[in-house]
Amino acid sequence: MHEGAGQKVFTGEADDESAIEARGLGRRYRRGWALRDCSFRLPAGRICGLVGPNGAGKTTLMAMAGNLLEPTEGSLRVFGSAPASAQAGVRTALLSQEKPLFGRFTVAETLRLGRELNPTWDQRAAEDIVRAGTIPLAARINTLSGGQRTRVAFALAFGKRPDLLLLDEPMSDLDPLVRHELTGTLLAEAAERGTTIVMSSHMLAEIETVCDYLLVVSSGMLRLAGEVDRLLDAHVLLTGLHDGGGPPADLAQHTVVEYRTSGRQARALIRHGGVVDARWQCDAPTLEELLLSYLRSPDTPPLLTESAQVRGLARDGAVAA
Repeated sequence: MHEGAGQKVFTGEADDESAIEARGLGRRYRRGWALRDCSFRLPAGRICGLVGPNGAGKTTLMAMAGNLLEPTEGSLRVFGSAPASAQAGVRTALLSQEKPLFGRFTVAETLRLGRELNPTWDQRAAEDIVRAGTIPLAARINTLSGGQRTRVAFALAFGKRPDLLLLDEPMSDLDPLVRHELTGTLLAEAAERGTTIVMSSHMLAEIETVCDYLLVVSSGMLRLAGEVDRLLDAHVLLTGLHDGGGPPADLAQHTVVEYRTSGRQARALIRHGGVVDARWQCDAPTLEELLLSYLRSPDTPPLLTESAQVRGLARDGAVAA
């Protein structure tokens, strides 16, 4: 997606500070492009769900924001600074899927390393997360279960007290009770300190419960970006009789994200584009229905709300919410 090309945009006042801003961002590996032509901004203070299938570019995007990878093209800024800068480094914490920890260190030594490397370190916050899991501080990392290592990694990320917390599939190896506990910790962190959180997850129910903002990527391209409520409000789910062929002519005035049939029943997810024919039953889509429709329909033009738009880029085909 080239800058501004084919993007539908809501009008409205955007938040002032950008936690992340990408302009024409791309990353190429030997096998091809993992992410390309990606332009968006994430306002500070949001809890953002990063959604997409495996190989969509989610981990690559987080790695660039966390200064583990450099872009092949375009630029990315964290609170206005390059990810490699000291300013961004102090304000950002990344918890990757691998959760790398030194196996021979004890938990106490791991937390001490965090304290020595991070000027904003909060020892009490880190220890509270570890103790909530009844993990002995004297235990070595390589003796811990996968879930316990994840808890220690969480403690390192929270102990840094970052302004931007990047979580790449953070809870995939946790049981439901621990997931609920750490999710509560995430929400409290965001509420008390205004921390911006970006959380990649395949669990759509988790995204719906926790997140108020979305970034959806597929095949390395940005598909949706913006406030969850506004993205949902921009769509309607239609149900009616299928009379053969493709989408009926009366849907031509709308952007049809997906048209599916099952026997004599037809279902269409559309963006609002005028009056809907009375033969259709209209319902609000769920977040899961919205996300799955976009991921199954890669040719649908991307949709960004006003707050997700990078200021100064061309805005082709802008529409009002």
